[in-house]
Amino acid sequence: MFCALKGLLRARMALMPMLSALTALIIDDEPLARQELQYLLDKAGDVTVLAQGTNGIEAVELIRTHKPDVIFLDVRMPGLDGFAVLKKVLALDKKFKLPQVVFSTAFDQYAVKAFEVNAVDYLLKPFDTKRVLKTIEKVRARAAEEAGGVDAAAPVSTGGALKGMVAGAEAKLDALLRMVEEQAHAGNGVGHGSGTHAIAGVGRSGKVVVRAQSRLLLADQKDVCFAAIDEGRISVVTKNVEGDSNCRTLEELMEQLDPEQFWRAHRSFVVNIQHIREVVPWFKSSYQLRMDDRKQTEIPVSRSQTKRLRELFNL
Repeated sequence: MFCALKGLLRARMALMPMLSALTALIIDDEPLARQELQYLLDKAGDVTVLAQGTNGIEAVELIRTHKPDVIFLDVRMPGLDGFAVLKKVLALDKKFKLPQVVFSTAFDQYAVKAFEVNAVDYLLKPFDTKRVLKTIEKVRARAAEEAGGVDAAAPVSTGGALKGMVAGAEAKLDALLRMVEEQAHAGNGVGHGSGTHAIAGVGRSGKVVVRAQSRLLLADQKDVCFAAIDEGRISVVTKNVEGDSNCRTLEELMEQLDPEQFWRAHRSFVVNIQHIREVVPWFKSSYQLRMDDRKQTEIPVSRSQTKRLRELFNL
């Protein structure tokens, strides 16, 4: 028995030089999380971090540019979340081969089990050294299986097999996204939810989460002047602070806000009616809203919302 194990270990050691260092990307909007994971990967050895990204938009470009072996991808980020990033990559190029994905998450044990069922690896925050090493071993094993199971001389199929793989990947991402949304909604119930779930339900209690300078601040809805989306990043502006929202879309943010107080004046802006300082007539019967934030931001009113504006202020 011992001899057999010894022989197996020798065989594995002989194969190690044949395996090149893994290439990786770290995508996380939290600087400390990126630094910690970079340190642990450097400590593990034979993992080369090609680049780091701070949001979903950057992630899409980095993945397409570097084509790494593995992505360490945060689940919850402003704008595009981790799942939306992968769907966006597939949408841009159906033939693109997705790298192995390791999600980093602060979800509770129920969500983590769901990740395991869906055969996607994960790292639970705060990161654990042993868990990171185990994950790297799993990534290496899968890479070795793929390398050993592909005939380099065989032509690459671009027909039904490829379409099936893409469809399967998209279906899996959809299932994961639905799971996360269900977990978030469940977190709003009595006796359920912690961590991310608690954050998801904060808006129901009249608070809005604003991420500013690596802190999660809770702002009263009445203090929010407006929210805006630009290149997938949702910013929230109050009289005293400006930061990012944890929501992926303005529609999701609107679900947390009082519909009597907040108005979608433009596809890129949600405004608090109580913080409109001035209605400014603009070109061709259009209008802009001057808000009462420190910068006195001017927000356009889309033509489809002009009627609503006139109703609000009897214009």
